[in-house]
Parts: sequence; C-alpha cells; structure tokens
Amino acid sequence: MPVRVYLPAVLDQLPREQVGPGRAHAVTPELRSGLPGEDDEGWEYAALLAAADDALALLRRHPGSPRLRVVLAADVPEGLVDGGTGPDEPASAVDLVAGVPWEAVVSVHVDEPAAAQDVVDALAGDRAADDRLVERELLWYDVTEVGRIPW
Repeated sequence: MPVRVYLPAVLDQLPREQVGPGRAHAVTPELRSGLPGEDDEGWEYAALLAAADDALALLRRHPGSPRLRVVLAADVPEGLVDGGTGPDEPASAVDLVAGVPWEAVVSVHVDEPAAAQDVVDALAGDRAADDRLVERELLWYDVTEVGRIPW
C-alpha cells in the first residue's frame, strides 16, 4: 500500500528524474496521537506544513533558487518509508530511504510569488516573517503544471 509523503524541494530543480532519498513528512502514528482532534485531512495538512518548514531550510542551502517554499506530495511504497523519528524531530518526520521516480509525485505545493519577500526575510532571521509564512497557504499544482508555476 502506498504512503503519501511530503518532500521539501526547490523550484529550479523541478521536474527531475527522481525524488529522494532523504527526510520527508507523512501522517505517522506520532502525528495522529499528537493531534487527536484532527481527521485525515488535518493530519495531511500538518505533514505538508512540516515539509514547508524543511523547504525553507533547504532554501538556505540553495541561495540561487527562487525564494519560494516548495513541497512535493508523492505516493511511495511503504517499504521505502522509515518512520523512526527522534525526540527533537517533528512528529511527521520520516526518512525516504531510496529515491522514487518523478512519476510518484502527485502534486506540487508552492508559495505564491508575493510570499517571496517573507521567505527572504525569514531566511534572514525575521521572526515576524516566519509568522507570516505560517499564515500563508501554499498553492496546489498538478505535476503536469510544473513548467507553468510563476516565479
């Protein structure tokens, strides 16, 4: 049975032949128990937001990439997901232990272009910009629309 994972990414490296391996986020038993009042949709959204936080960290390592958070949603075989998170990790954190083909990606979630300044400011340590990013919704794109994402 496939597992939906959320992976941080950068726009100028999309699409690519494969995604992963590396840290991703998913609906884990720890996430479910930590948010008992949520339903499947709420848990999926929490995992997506945790991946968006990782996308911000990823942008620090890619200074030439567009300053927008990007999250890929992919359906991967359960055997490729290791759910061993540590105490300092978000409850949704998992490891994608091997790369999967781009075809496993089902959607791309990206900040709207107007969020770029908040991303820049958050990367510079502005806590108010971090708070504004938390309030922003990521835009949804089908994988066929990657070339049409504005940035």
